[in-house]
Amino acid sequence: MLAALMFWAARTTWAQAPQGQQATANAQPQGDISDQVDGWNRPVPKPKKGVTPGPAPVHDISGTWQPAAGWRAGVQASGPANFPSDGKHAPPPFTPAGEAAWKTHKYGDGFGSYALDQVNDPFEMCDPIGFPRIDLHDLRAVEIDQTPKKVLMLYENDQAWRDIWTDGRDFPKNAEPRWYGYSIGKWEDPTTFVVETAGLDTRTWIDNVGRPHTANLRVEERFHRVNHDIMEITVTITDPEYYTEPWKALDKYPMQLQPDNFDIREMICSESEAAEYNKEIGAQAADSKDKDKK
Repeated sequence: MLAALMFWAARTTWAQAPQGQQATANAQPQGDISDQVDGWNRPVPKPKKGVTPGPAPVHDISGTWQPAAGWRAGVQASGPANFPSDGKHAPPPFTPAGEAAWKTHKYGDGFGSYALDQVNDPFEMCDPIGFPRIDLHDLRAVEIDQTPKKVLMLYENDQAWRDIWTDGRDFPKNAEPRWYGYSIGKWEDPTTFVVETAGLDTRTWIDNVGRPHTANLRVEERFHRVNHDIMEITVTITDPEYYTEPWKALDKYPMQLQPDNFDIREMICSESEAAEYNKEIGAQAADSKDKDKK
């Protein structure tokens, strides 16, 4: 638990207003107010009960989206929704090589997590979170904008962005690896956008509990807009060297459309804050050990 607290508080900087904080009168949204606020500390309205959302627009997933179950639902600290590392669910279908690689990754959350001084999570060191981990850990607000040739995704987590090309191009040959890979997308039907991503940097982890991947990792995302207000995301991992079969890390994970005046918070890795926090945590741990000896 200590490692989890360090990981979250030390490497991010963002402000959250207290629950129930009131906005100015002219900024107050209409309808029921949830206990979350946007980046300008304005309360975010809850979906109105008993109101049926309109139909999904055609070939359109644009807008700002958050997990439908609440703004903290996307944290997935113990691994993605379908494969949490909790001692109860089965792990992904590792090959022997994949399981061996996983055992070299010392993570700070979930079942079988490691002590703080053993954790070697690259994200904790302020390396980019990378893909697909940005979908599978702290999936919070994400803004999607569409242009004639690409779809742009802007994430709250690490203030990262991805370009998903829709102009018919194929993956580049012999391209340098990227933290977020190379993504190409197409519409499978009027309300389902399918994205394939390859060329991913092997320094990244798939999720928060260190599931590994090779340079041959392929990730499929399916964005299915159920209606005007709800979009479902399915993420499938394919990496034959490390996994015996493809596995769905997320399966129809629901995202809720936010108001068009919603402002995404700042959530950025800060090495200086991480160093200061680690110093404080180290001092507290030392004091605790001294007290135990007495």
